[in-house]
Amino acid sequence: MLDEVLKGEIQTAYRRVLEGLDLTPRYGQRLMIAEIARTLAGIESDEAGRRTSDEHVCVLEAGTGTGKTLAYLLAALPVAKARGKRLVIATATVALQEQVLHQDLPALKAHSGLDFDFALAKGRGRYICVARLDQALDGGEENPTLSLFEQSLASGGDAFQALAQSLGEAYGNGRWEGDRDSWPEAIDDSHWRRLTVDHRQCTNRRCGHFGACAFFRSRRHLDSADVIVANHDLVLADLALGGGVVLPAPGDCIYVFDEGHHLPDKALQHFTHRFAVGGALRWLRTLKKSLTELNTALAVQPTLARLLVGLPQAIDALEPRLGEAFALGHQLAERPQGLADGEESRHHRFEMGRAPEALRELAAALVVIFAELARTLESMGDILRESLDPDKHTGLPREQAEAWLPLVALLHGRALEAHALWLAFGEQDEPGEPPRARWLTLERFGGDPELTFSASPVSAAHTLARTLWGSSFGAVVTSATLTALGRFERLQERAGLANRYRYQRLPSPFDYSRAVLSVPREAVDPADREGHERAIVDFVEALGEQEAVLMLFSSRAQLRGVEKALSAPRRERVLAQDRLPKRELITRHRARVDAGEGSIIFGLASFAEGIDLPGDYLTHVVITRLPFSVPDDPVGATLAEWIESRGGNPFMRISVPDASIKLVQACGRLIRKEADAGRITLLDRRVLTRRYGRALLDALPPFVREIDGVRQDA
Repeated sequence: MLDEVLKGEIQTAYRRVLEGLDLTPRYGQRLMIAEIARTLAGIESDEAGRRTSDEHVCVLEAGTGTGKTLAYLLAALPVAKARGKRLVIATATVALQEQVLHQDLPALKAHSGLDFDFALAKGRGRYICVARLDQALDGGEENPTLSLFEQSLASGGDAFQALAQSLGEAYGNGRWEGDRDSWPEAIDDSHWRRLTVDHRQCTNRRCGHFGACAFFRSRRHLDSADVIVANHDLVLADLALGGGVVLPAPGDCIYVFDEGHHLPDKALQHFTHRFAVGGALRWLRTLKKSLTELNTALAVQPTLARLLVGLPQAIDALEPRLGEAFALGHQLAERPQGLADGEESRHHRFEMGRAPEALRELAAALVVIFAELARTLESMGDILRESLDPDKHTGLPREQAEAWLPLVALLHGRALEAHALWLAFGEQDEPGEPPRARWLTLERFGGDPELTFSASPVSAAHTLARTLWGSSFGAVVTSATLTALGRFERLQERAGLANRYRYQRLPSPFDYSRAVLSVPREAVDPADREGHERAIVDFVEALGEQEAVLMLFSSRAQLRGVEKALSAPRRERVLAQDRLPKRELITRHRARVDAGEGSIIFGLASFAEGIDLPGDYLTHVVITRLPFSVPDDPVGATLAEWIESRGGNPFMRISVPDASIKLVQACGRLIRKEADAGRITLLDRRVLTRRYGRALLDALPPFVREIDGVRQDA
């Protein structure tokens, strides 16, 4: 239970923030604070602070204008400090992360009376490696391994040296903190790869540059912070490494996942394995050519000498097997000659995720070889790391170990990734459980043919349930759109959230009767493609001269078709997403509205979320068709097959709930502040004629409805 002292601290902090920022208290915000505080303060734990209760997660849908960020900070921070835990705020977008970091947390610290420190957490790959930078400034001469792999990735030698010089000067005199995102100009990926390391390549405290390391400087700040701002990807990456590697251990954390509807898809991306056959053959051949150099440098150490003896055999065993994989993949994809002229890429998905027997047998053989290679490289890496320790005497000079560890660690990582992919192809799926999606991709890489094998779970639910919800001390999931068709079941199913957790939809501060949702007579069924496009053109031509309009299209082809069919005067008012960068488009739209002119934005799906045009900047949202997406990607298609095989209806189970979420998000572009008003027009008659239409409409906020020009009760 929430004790009186903690309750008083939260209430006092809330009152001070409202007064300090001259904010009006919001009913939904107060409910959100109370629900989070009750959930987190009610978590039972043992004397060591380990959670012993299972009702430690709350899931809260709170629309725009609720004041979610202040609510979860005010509720969760005092509880986290009282329980000796760290508060990790994870967002899905950079924009929200920057808002939390640069606006909300400083405002809370300035006005709430709460005493806390906060820090931004980023992965190691976002920071410069000082050792790599030092080598780059010396022309790479100190590290002979640069010539083996990284040189092939390097481009623009003079440009890279100029960049390294600038980075080195700025970091050395303290003008730059060493993270890629704070450098004033974009850094080319191929250049940055040469200047950073992953967790396997990093030598941590054994590195001669440890004291000046940008990543570990940021880690020291994290170690003392009460609030850590991260993103979904970093939390998931940390959990994939076992937790507690970059962020504090999950059992010591209370997580808040803002924009939480993105979490299941982000998690799926982290659990997908890929293996490019051509790329693997290239690095194996490069390694084969470098064996003499490796032996010369490292075989002075007896164990390394023994391990190096086994490398030629592993390479010789792998090369023909990968050749088989390349040939078999093209045969299975029914493309023995590769891609056709003009074809850039092509997927071939295995039905129900079932790989053919020949491929599974090949995968089983590759698993064994890659497992052995990974063990060899891991052992080599361990010895190289030990050789960096002045207290350890391995018989290998430190300079040699430091020069060769990055290469060995890189190869170890690639061997592990290959092992994981072939294991996923060779394993049988659990009976009764959703299958893995498995597919091939044929594409071109630098003009050469490439064949990539991929495997992914179709749901991240089991993994999230175990590694995140099961291991964390407490968690809050929030977003403006968590429910589908007004219910939480779709999110529970995709994110592995248990029924016993707390779920609540919070009331909106907005008066939705200020907006009209219209399905006009012009709305037709998109199955009549020409008629639907003609109806959209007629509707755009009839729009008022001063209107500020956002038109959302489901396909680029239709967007361009409508734009091309417009009269010249009307076309001049259109700002099309695929003609201008998003920021430039929004700037021009605002300028036209400020000048008293009308403006029409033509946007695709990405404009249905994250676009903020309050007040007169947006008075009319037009949705050209219901936002159904066909599950034609390999993961979605495999899930749909599995649902159908069990007697289910993939359209009603996946497509309709997903369309409901997207429709709510699209309609949410209109009302951004309490005083906003306007119109939402839906030019898709299926919402009236199909049985799912009523459910989609009922899941929307209580707008005033207008059907075929006739006003109805909401």
